[in-house]
Amino acid sequence: MTAQLSTSPLLARPGAVPASGPDAAVAAHYGDPMREQRLLAEGLAVVDLSHRGVVTVTGPDRLSWLHSLTTQQLTDLAPRVGTETLLLSPKGHIENALHVVDDGETTWITVEPGAAPALVEFLDRMRFMLRVEVADVSGQYAVLGEPIGAPSVPGEPLAWVDPWPGPVGDTAVYGPAEAHPAQGRAWRELIVPRAELESAIGDRAVAGLWAAEAERVQAWRPRFGAETDHRTIPHELDWLRTAVHLHKGCYRGQETIARVHNLGRPPRRLLFAHLDGSGHVLPVPGSEIVHAGRSIGRLTSVARDHVDGPIALAVVKRNTPVDVELTTVPVGDEAPVTLAQTVVVEP
Repeated sequence: MTAQLSTSPLLARPGAVPASGPDAAVAAHYGDPMREQRLLAEGLAVVDLSHRGVVTVTGPDRLSWLHSLTTQQLTDLAPRVGTETLLLSPKGHIENALHVVDDGETTWITVEPGAAPALVEFLDRMRFMLRVEVADVSGQYAVLGEPIGAPSVPGEPLAWVDPWPGPVGDTAVYGPAEAHPAQGRAWRELIVPRAELESAIGDRAVAGLWAAEAERVQAWRPRFGAETDHRTIPHELDWLRTAVHLHKGCYRGQETIARVHNLGRPPRRLLFAHLDGSGHVLPVPGSEIVHAGRSIGRLTSVARDHVDGPIALAVVKRNTPVDVELTTVPVGDEAPVTLAQTVVVEP
């Protein structure tokens, strides 16, 4: 990933506190993260995601071409219908996660902060003689997150509606088929001209990224760059359910998708955890997790929920017992934190 965009103008709002790491260009909160999450959960707030990258693909071959390169069925994608697809390595490891929506003339893709240049470079190498043009328009367009589940209509800014938890199309689930905690979840990304970011928000309340992340963690929703590392395959995160079509034809990494699905289980599994909240400091994402004195995985996302308190997602070895408490390895002066785990991906 490359350097991210300049800081959001919303960081000039009273009480705004910048997030950290790849999210540093937007606000973690605006002074009251618990209230902000309550407003977001009630559908009354919007989230600044203007640090996400925005890429466009134009030309008559755009959907069939993207279909051939990635994991999802895209050839019949209807205008204004959001979907997501993954870009895999030849060995099936996740290299990028693409939020995709087409307006009938242009395919719009949003990606994690800093990921757009590498995506454009890869796509340009793969154009060959096809009638497609690729552009990084992150400097001209910005993203807002909204707790809305409906596609945009003509006259509104284009929106990518999150399909999570699906399932979408011919796929498989590695977590619960029913009673998923994200069932009924409403979320979309609104793509607006960067110069119109403030006017697109209007008089709505603004929630910081901490609130959005707490909602994401509660939904067991994987995020590229958080739940993933250089060897992650989609099965480990239950990501087939919305991002992978199992019978769409050849694409890079397909052999791993098929082999693990048909012959076995993934080597690691995603879990959701409630954290011991007795300490003042939460463990940081990336913290090592141990059981019976052995390292078995790492925390990937950590949040404070306005109802449940400290929560997290983690990736651990598949054979980790499901009925035991796990413990983090403290960093610096931190104390160890216990995790009461909930199974997401079945072992």
